[in-house]
Amino acid sequence: MKIIVVGANGMVGSRVTDESVRRGHDVTAVVRGGSPRGVPVVYGNAADREQMSTAFSGSDAVVVATRPRPGQEHTVSATTAALLDAAAATGTRILVVGGAGPLRSPDRPGLVIEDPSYVPPQWRSSAEASIAQLRACHGHPADWTYLSPPAILEPGVRTGHYRRGTTTLVVRPDGTSRISAEDLAVAIVDELENPGTDRHFTVGY
Repeated sequence: MKIIVVGANGMVGSRVTDESVRRGHDVTAVVRGGSPRGVPVVYGNAADREQMSTAFSGSDAVVVATRPRPGQEHTVSATTAALLDAAAATGTRILVVGGAGPLRSPDRPGLVIEDPSYVPPQWRSSAEASIAQLRACHGHPADWTYLSPPAILEPGVRTGHYRRGTTTLVVRPDGTSRISAEDLAVAIVDELENPGTDRHFTVGY
């Protein structure tokens, strides 16, 4: 499978690149700068529809693993729309790695963003950006899937195991919600290889 990873230098993107290569896929990294090791690189701006259309041409799937810089959360809708437009123009499946904000809380009515036990104040702007990002996907003609990670996503160990959910945060018996970036990458490549029926899904331990 030919896979494009947008944001391949980031925490998630680098691990999706490694996991995809590990499974024998043909991976191209799309980055603003730097040079991911071992794969072809395309330098470009994720918000540039024409650049992204050229990068996506001939690929089987795109993984969007970009995150706005702090203070730039307002740009996420426009960037996501540009990437969706490029995917639609090239007929390419696109998996957008977003945030936990749009998920329902498992503990009380409403979204996770309204539950400070999962989204403390310092994370709220990022959670709001992920809600805007999912809204940009809704109604778009591209063949998109949106993945919300659990509340805590950080580098760790690749176990190869995770639980899959739909639109409610996945939590463990102790109430925590987390996954390693390595196992999130496993879930992402699993979805590319064997697509599910849910356009919005989540994973966790």
